[in-house]
Amino acid sequence: MMDAVLRTAQVLTRHEHEAEDLAQETMMKAMRAIDSFEEGSDIKAWLFTILRRAHIDRVRPMKNRAGVSLDEAGYDPVDPRGSEPGEHETDWAEPESLMNRFEDRALIDAMKTLPEEMRWTLLLVDVEQMDHAEAARVLGVAVGTVKSRSHRARSMLRERLHGTAVDRGWVKPNRETTP
Repeated sequence: MMDAVLRTAQVLTRHEHEAEDLAQETMMKAMRAIDSFEEGSDIKAWLFTILRRAHIDRVRPMKNRAGVSLDEAGYDPVDPRGSEPGEHETDWAEPESLMNRFEDRALIDAMKTLPEEMRWTLLLVDVEQMDHAEAARVLGVAVGTVKSRSHRARSMLRERLHGTAVDRGWVKPNRETTP
């Protein structure tokens, strides 16, 4: 499970050494709390809950500034180039095949630009293949929130990767940007 924990920590943090420290801290906390693990339960969900709490503990001092949750604010992502979410939906008719063309670094960099709650949702649902109910338990939110966040996060990720896909000739450019 260390590979999955480290991979997730790399997406959550900005620096590789921070990711390694976070993954190591997670595994150490898990070892100390191994007696609390219930036989027959999902170890991946248990570890990701520990990872999430360790990450929150690390970023909490920086988040003591006033702020509003993106969900509470009704955040509607807009691409910095001015395109609306979903505008490129037709270009991504086979998203799995298109996503497989991107190298890991491009995906990780794009995911790092997503708001943290969106990043966590994609990591659990799409990367770690947890079902919505498991992800909801790890994140401490309702299943509907996980579904909503995963949909919005995928749209945001698609928007962030669209420019690269156009540059590489994998999808057509926007009509507005075509000369």
